[in-house]
Amino acid sequence: MRITRASEAVGATVEDVDVNELSDQQFADIRAAFFDHGALFFRDQTLTPEQHVRFAKRWGSIDINRFFQQRPGYPEIAEVLKEPDQKLNIGGGWHTDHSYDEAPAMGSILYALDIPPTGGDTLFAGMAAAYEALDDDMKDRIKDLKARHGNAHIFGAESKYRKAVGDRYTNADQAGQTAVHPVVLTHPESGAKGLYVNPGFTLEIVDMDPDESKALLQKLYDHIGQDRFHHRHKWRQGDLAMWDNRATWHYALNDYQGHRRYLNRITIEGVAL
Repeated sequence: MRITRASEAVGATVEDVDVNELSDQQFADIRAAFFDHGALFFRDQTLTPEQHVRFAKRWGSIDINRFFQQRPGYPEIAEVLKEPDQKLNIGGGWHTDHSYDEAPAMGSILYALDIPPTGGDTLFAGMAAAYEALDDDMKDRIKDLKARHGNAHIFGAESKYRKAVGDRYTNADQAGQTAVHPVVLTHPESGAKGLYVNPGFTLEIVDMDPDESKALLQKLYDHIGQDRFHHRHKWRQGDLAMWDNRATWHYALNDYQGHRRYLNRITIEGVAL
């Protein structure tokens, strides 16, 4: 097994290994690399739904996603799907999953089943690298701030995005969660400091004038949006990617109109931040 850095800011590639046959030592090494790099990319994996679930359970309890369509017969597996005739994809903007929960999900494990001939890459951004690159004045300005996150504007019944995605999302009546988290997060596993706000689900900086909150968040988003903090994963059928929601953003590109893209995702429970 070989683990090599995918980019300076985020991610590592794991080669010459079958995740169905990991020894305890290999899994320990992979787990350490996951928290060091924020995301891992495995090529050429062959997983049945049962094997996908089994691998996920090695990481922790599974967080059953209430808003994605489930794979028939497997409630643990959420379907990430775009058919050839559909225009809008799922995850087509920078975000981190479940930041609207009091205990945000640790991470997600995404398995590629049907990949378009071109396009459909996923971008990842490293929050620790982005934080470290801030100047001292900005670090001092944000060190004690908290932000409110929510999901009604994405998953709620009145969401224009939900209406455009259609029946690929479910349970609109269960949307509306909000949670408050530190803007600068000390990672619960690695201890590294990183930014914990995102354009998808962060609503505001708590106890800050709305205009100032909006301007500060946009400044942080523009900073994180620099290419130097990113890695671009080019999917192949059989790829398995997993990312730490407390340490990364991700963004699924929607540049494969007229083609099918189908992946299965399992999300792992996290802890309160």
